[in-house]
Amino acid sequence: MESWITPSSLAILRVLVALAPLPDLSQFVHQLATPLTAFPRLKEGVFLYKNAINPYSGGPFRHSPIQLLLFSTILPTGPLAPLLWAAADILGAWCLVQIFRIRGGSIDASRERQIALFYLFNPYTFLSTTALSTSTFDNALYMLAVLFACKRRPAASMLALAVLTTSSLTSLLLLPPLALLLISSPKSGLLYPQPFTAKLQSTVPVVARYFAYLVALAAVSTLVVGDWSWVARTWGATLTLPDVTPNPGLWWYFFTEMFDHFRPFFLMVFSVHLIAYVAPICLKFQHDPLFATVVLQGLFATFKAYPSLADPGLFVNTIAIFPEVFPYLRHPVVTTMLHLYSSLLLVLFHNLWLVQGTGNANFYYASTMVFGLANGFAVTDLIWAGLRAAFGRIPDGWEVTQT
Repeated sequence: MESWITPSSLAILRVLVALAPLPDLSQFVHQLATPLTAFPRLKEGVFLYKNAINPYSGGPFRHSPIQLLLFSTILPTGPLAPLLWAAADILGAWCLVQIFRIRGGSIDASRERQIALFYLFNPYTFLSTTALSTSTFDNALYMLAVLFACKRRPAASMLALAVLTTSSLTSLLLLPPLALLLISSPKSGLLYPQPFTAKLQSTVPVVARYFAYLVALAAVSTLVVGDWSWVARTWGATLTLPDVTPNPGLWWYFFTEMFDHFRPFFLMVFSVHLIAYVAPICLKFQHDPLFATVVLQGLFATFKAYPSLADPGLFVNTIAIFPEVFPYLRHPVVTTMLHLYSSLLLVLFHNLWLVQGTGNANFYYASTMVFGLANGFAVTDLIWAGLRAAFGRIPDGWEVTQT
């Protein structure tokens, strides 16, 4: 059976699926695309830009100017667009396989096939790709940034992260673990944790390079648009949540019900809440910065302002590069069942509310809370397993507890 399941055959199968005449209805599904990643909004922005109208002067367009420039010139938005999305998916799968190979220090063809297969056909990421959500490109850029960090190539890694930041401001918070990864090693440090010996001063050129790239990209974005209006429409949307279109996240309903005079305070609280995870995770897993990077990405996928199914899907995909923690997961079956249950609830309650009109927003928000619980279970279980792995096999009669 496995003789024909090769990376090449999986890539060909993924391209064939992209060529299938699928309906465009998935492009409007709120679980698969957000105001920052929806393909119909991208096409509208490209149309306005080609007709000499600033797409950031009003309307629903919130994509980055870099994406606007590329899709207005060289990248397709017509019938060939699914091939581009499939190529981004294949690139992400290839990066994940390479990261697994670098981390393990050897080639395990069987497990690499499983990793590639799951990345390409994980329902969360696969459905987002069929919806032509630009989160597929964000995932590919994230995988490139991590891969180049594992290869000790700071210029390429920071450039990929800077480009990712132009479309997803939350990605800025991945800079600390990636900087640590660049000056240390991607090898597993979970089983035998060692003190962090690299000099933190070595991260200064890395951080400086990242911000230099980011400033350059911001300048290019301003030249493309002609003014700074894109900042409030893209980065500002992540901080101020002006569009409360329903999504699988936890922000939208809360701020729909929020009184306006409380809104600035809670926007600050929700944003600082994301920042608060960075230092503790980087310190706790300083012996394995790659693991810290994946954990933080999982937390951001759960608590960011505009998540889609592609965000937790990416986190679930990257868990595969840590096989050493699998024996120490406490409730993988419960987590899996929660994801299945919440996925069905999202579809059902979305239909009841917005299609049939027999429900209300409380129905759908209840399903997003269950989905957030499933994501939280996955992240906390991975953190526990990463800490527990250092103890190895515990003799009978002994128990590991955390105080």
